[in-house]
Amino acid sequence: MLRKGILVMVGVLAANAALAADMIVKKSPHSVERTIDRLSVAVDAAGAKIFARVDHAAGAASVEAELRPTTMLMFGNPALGTPALQLAQTSGLDLPLRALAYEDADGQVYLVYRDPQDLAEDHGLPGDAEVLAKMAGALGKLTDKAIEP
Repeated sequence: MLRKGILVMVGVLAANAALAADMIVKKSPHSVERTIDRLSVAVDAAGAKIFARVDHAAGAASVEAELRPTTMLMFGNPALGTPALQLAQTSGLDLPLRALAYEDADGQVYLVYRDPQDLAEDHGLPGDAEVLAKMAGALGKLTDKAIEP
């Protein structure tokens, strides 16, 4: 019984490690709302389009549940997204791009997003597709602007 429990725990830890490997996580010195506001400004300034802003904590409150501040911003630039979709239409499951700001139990705010290079493996895109490198660069710059002091 103990061995089975250890194997389950190892499996859970491995799954969490795999999940973390697929995400880029940055600490933010701002609140969740301010982090997403700053990201929105950076996205607009870059000429990209904001498609949605989802306040998960508000959603939880609507069903009388509690959730620490957690907000997702969905945004993109058709000039970058369309070439990825042309290579593999299933990439539309992960496009437009998304970033999530959340507050942990200690009050630290994080801004997290999936590395666009993961689209290659998930959707059969060429790993060296220039569009993925451009998306990764854009996401890096935009999220850096959102979290700068």
